[in-house]
Amino acid sequence: MPGLLRGVARTAVVAGTATAVSNRVSRRQAGRWARQDYAQQEQYAQPEPPPPSAPPTTATDDDMSRKIEQLKQLGDLKAQGVLTDEEFEEQKRRLLS
Repeated sequence: MPGLLRGVARTAVVAGTATAVSNRVSRRQAGRWARQDYAQQEQYAQPEPPPPSAPPTTATDDDMSRKIEQLKQLGDLKAQGVLTDEEFEEQKRRLLS
């Protein structure tokens, strides 16, 4: 009877080891195939559409905002004494024409 038990135990160990190795090989192959499939999918994937653009703004709004900002800067320079009244009026005339 001890020989029979030893033979059954040995068979169980061998079968368990074979199952573990087989499962590991299968998982590793599945991982390789998955990476290959992913790489192929990337090659044939459609490019993502560009994000929606901002709503169009009129050039006159941007231009007017820029002019107002420049006028404020000229006013600040005049208030600081960097520009004289004549220089301020000349720059303002050039900006608004």
